[in-house]
Amino acid sequence: MNNVEDQRDGNKTTGSTKPPQEKLGDFYVPLSVLRITALAFPIGALAALAALVLLRLIALFTNIFYFGRFSAAQIDPGQNHLGWLAILAPVIGGLIVGVMARYGSDRIRGHGIPEAIESILLGGSRIEPKVAVLKPLSAAISIGSGGPFGAEGPIIVTGGAFGSMIAQMFHLTSAERKTLLVAGAAAGMAATFAAPIASVLLAIELLLFERKPRSIIPVAVAAATAALLRQYLLGPGPIFPAIAHAQLITPMALLGSVVAGIVCGLVSIPLSNSVYYFEDLFGKLPVHWMWWPAMGGVIVGIGGLFFPQALGVGYDIIGELVKGDRMLHLVLGILIVKWLIWAVALGSGTSGGVLAPVMMIGAALGGLMSYVLPDMGPGFWAMIGLGAMLSGTLRVPMTAIVFTVEETHDWNMLLPLLLGCVAAYAVTTIMLRRSILTEKVARRGYHVSSEYAVDPLELLYAREVMEPPAVILPADSTLDLAAEIASTDATRNQRLLPVVDELGLLEGVITRGELQTKYKEAHAAGKTVSLREVMRARPVVAESDDPLRVVVNRMAETGLTRMPVVQPGNGKFLGLISLDDLLKARSRHLEEEQRREQTLWLPYLGPARSSVKTNS
Repeated sequence: MNNVEDQRDGNKTTGSTKPPQEKLGDFYVPLSVLRITALAFPIGALAALAALVLLRLIALFTNIFYFGRFSAAQIDPGQNHLGWLAILAPVIGGLIVGVMARYGSDRIRGHGIPEAIESILLGGSRIEPKVAVLKPLSAAISIGSGGPFGAEGPIIVTGGAFGSMIAQMFHLTSAERKTLLVAGAAAGMAATFAAPIASVLLAIELLLFERKPRSIIPVAVAAATAALLRQYLLGPGPIFPAIAHAQLITPMALLGSVVAGIVCGLVSIPLSNSVYYFEDLFGKLPVHWMWWPAMGGVIVGIGGLFFPQALGVGYDIIGELVKGDRMLHLVLGILIVKWLIWAVALGSGTSGGVLAPVMMIGAALGGLMSYVLPDMGPGFWAMIGLGAMLSGTLRVPMTAIVFTVEETHDWNMLLPLLLGCVAAYAVTTIMLRRSILTEKVARRGYHVSSEYAVDPLELLYAREVMEPPAVILPADSTLDLAAEIASTDATRNQRLLPVVDELGLLEGVITRGELQTKYKEAHAAGKTVSLREVMRARPVVAESDDPLRVVVNRMAETGLTRMPVVQPGNGKFLGLISLDDLLKARSRHLEEEQRREQTLWLPYLGPARSSVKTNS
């Protein structure tokens, strides 16, 4: 953008562009949200059906791989009687997934959620239709053959793919496609776990990158639709019913929740790093990545031979832990074998989710801590561990709290979960730069920021940053007089010259370059030209009570970097605003972040100190 000349294009500068944001309110809600919300209903229904199909496919392939029968009945792969031959099941499954990824779509590899994030940030929220078929199929094969994964990652991608495909059938913006993609992802999770509220929170904390009505309303509608249909397709839930705990939680239990959260936060760091450690090891192998899932399947098969409970989704094992089963061999087997085979398998690039393994490892860690923490009833510490591990590993504290309660229906656990999940979140955000999900995106060369804050451009108005001009040209002057006025040293840095009438009302603008060019032309022709003949009438303006966000949007729409500021209603000229002035909002925000001052003085605490500005 050229800062030297402004208000440069006559087609751009005629008329005042008045965006809807000028009618200021807490939120800007376009009417298009109604159309997007209407599309959220079928997306939620499709996601619920996709969740049903995925879970049935997992059961089908489990029966095929481990029991040699064609059945969709739910069964634990650890109950097989194959002996040493059971090692072959995850190897064959990994080989099939590798072939599907190479010759179908490599988008089916990995967790699922990072791929959804990447599609939102970089792909215009477009997901290929074949991913909607290949992702659940590959995940079902991977998990059905013993892969230690959850179904949530694949169903999030599948639901998101349905949302994206429906969005691509209509004339929508990229932001609207993002909303429908995330609506499908949230609906898939709501249908899988019977947790609609946590699904909406996950969408906000992990996928939307915003908290606006235009996004939350359709996402909530899709999640609610999927949760409603789930009751008829898969049952009402909860997935992990727990024994209700006492409503009164003692201070010692709350303190223990903080300790448990800190421990889970510390453990989630090597848990996240282990996945990428094995991913890097596989990347050093002199073989094509298509073979990696089969090679990882060898480790999965051996681990399952010694600890069968580590195979498959493991929802039943999580249910046992939250009910109070804390047998030492069970929790140690999960913490050692489940962790190892999950990290190896996921690092090999096969298809599967992270939520269920993280929940199982967190619940097992909570069960292990129950041996030293106060006895608060069956499953209390397993629930704290489950939620805290989710919070620390995925960086979604609010989702983890609500999800744990929705999955167990133990609403008395809200307060201890709040402390445990936030403690784990604090540990990982301080000690680990990225989560297990955003690390995947970062390794592809992109940065994801999950921080939400009020835009400083919303807090300042044009009248607060505008500058008084060094020169104002009278509208009834000649071009010669205007050129003489603008030629003084005090005005040489002012590039945009306002033209006002005798009442101070803005009639037009002219740039310094235009004024000089027109003056030379008139002088060469020997003509006396009125300033009104060469100025730009009806210029693009900012009103004094416009928030700076409105001003910067208007600059982006018009390509201008400076414009006059007028009084609303009568158009009286007040000053000029430029792109440099907009930086003042950022400067004020930085000052609020960095300036430290003691504004209240108490006796014996020392004198009040002057403000100190620290380096960022």
